[in-house]
Amino acid sequence: MAWRVALDMLFPPQSLDGGPRPLAGGFSAGAWSRIRFLDGPVCDGCGAPFEFDPGARCAACLAKPRAFDAARAACLYDETSRDPILKLKHADRLDLAPMFARWLSRSARELIEEADAIAPVPLHPLRLLRRRYNQAAEIARPLAAMTGTPYLPDALVRRRATATQGGKSGSGRKRNVAGAFEVPDPRRVEGLRILLIDDVLTTGATAEGCARALKAAGAARVDLAVVARVQAAAGLTI
Repeated sequence: MAWRVALDMLFPPQSLDGGPRPLAGGFSAGAWSRIRFLDGPVCDGCGAPFEFDPGARCAACLAKPRAFDAARAACLYDETSRDPILKLKHADRLDLAPMFARWLSRSARELIEEADAIAPVPLHPLRLLRRRYNQAAEIARPLAAMTGTPYLPDALVRRRATATQGGKSGSGRKRNVAGAFEVPDPRRVEGLRILLIDDVLTTGATAEGCARALKAAGAARVDLAVVARVQAAAGLTI
């Protein structure tokens, strides 16, 4: 649009990473090259990257299947991807959400094609009041619109206020969200294949809590799509 071009000339857009003028999505060319997109073979169960394609599931998922059926991540959560994800989550950068939705439309294409509806991982009302928006919903809404998939923003609610998951062990995260999620109207999800949307996958405890609630309400299948997934021992704050 003409007004956007004129605005960019007056106030040239700044890259998210502090580099030269961004090419697209707020990233400089150097930052784009450093984002570790998961375009190669990944585990069907948790979305972890494989160096080669050994089969559908990694050893961890074969040993202990997740409550959700399959997961995909657009990229790895590292020093490059961390900053824009946190800017969306904590710094009101809602303009980044459509970019993340486009990433998911590619990385989770197969799951989207099979989904009957898209639903965000919910925030508790008190946290939503403080933050003013749910970052998962801000990503899920444009993803549903661009793929033509029905959007169910309130299919799942967080009834119990939980402490932040940051800094907790895997077992601690599971205890923290145990019984926290609920489906207010099971008729809305009964028999449906639901694609859950969140920003980051760490241990999967939150997504599994959501998946258990949806399946208990009658959902036929629950898959997960996230912007980024954490590697073991990454040591990065979410």
